[in-house]
Amino acid sequence: MDPDYLPFHASPKKPDFQPPAGAVDAHCHVFGPAAEFPYHPKRKYTPCDASKSQLFALRDYLGFERNVIVQASCHGTDNAALEDALIAAGDLARGVAVLSPDVTDAELQRLHAAGVRGTRFNFVKRLVDSTPREVFYALAERVKALGWHIVVYFEAPDLEDLRPFLADLAQEQVVVVDHMGRPDVGLGVDSAEFDAFVQLMTDNPNIWTKVSCPERLTQTAPDYSDVVPFAKRLVEQFSDRVLWGTDWPHPNMKSHTPDDGALVDVIPQIATTPELQQALLVDNPMRLYWD
Repeated sequence: MDPDYLPFHASPKKPDFQPPAGAVDAHCHVFGPAAEFPYHPKRKYTPCDASKSQLFALRDYLGFERNVIVQASCHGTDNAALEDALIAAGDLARGVAVLSPDVTDAELQRLHAAGVRGTRFNFVKRLVDSTPREVFYALAERVKALGWHIVVYFEAPDLEDLRPFLADLAQEQVVVVDHMGRPDVGLGVDSAEFDAFVQLMTDNPNIWTKVSCPERLTQTAPDYSDVVPFAKRLVEQFSDRVLWGTDWPHPNMKSHTPDDGALVDVIPQIATTPELQQALLVDNPMRLYWD
């Protein structure tokens, strides 16, 4: 692990909030273990090892029943650790892969059989090298036949440049935006920046978002109250197009170590009724990943 990064919390609290039956942690990762699944030689960061067995134990401890495991950039386009975790979990997990431009049809079919239902396009420059849009368009077209959706990761200042591209993709496929498009919470929930993201979702009914990662967005850690209004606005306005996830094991954290139990306790602050909680944690992820 890089020396300036923090490991995940070794003993998170038991959440006060009890997720509804069938709840899904719709954004989490497995890393390595490096001795079995080496990290990509050109990775931008090296995380701590975080195995499938540790992830599944956390799932049960927090009161969730299923996971959506997202391939992270430190493994590049080698989805072996993801595939291994999905096979071990069976029907209790689905996956989001990162694909190389020359991925074979056989590999796509194998990943689909293991439980992959989406591919991730990363635009965060500090994490990945730039990829031509044509490559992403071609990959989107190939996975469309499998019924996969697209997950995109970007930061708020890049939205305007990406808006036409995202709108193009969303004409025919679901596009899920990671972490609310990473707004600057210091600007406030009614800022022009966040309004632009809300407008993106309003204009494109195939665009969803994950109301996750307050630990990355907050300016007042470990108090995440400054992020709550952003997620709450999205949950209430787009209740059928929102997902939630822990982001365990929280790679690249430097300022504090998130307590996953405390993160779960933020859920009733952003989804304030049983109906909204059911949609956020059960109905939406089941419809997108299992139906």
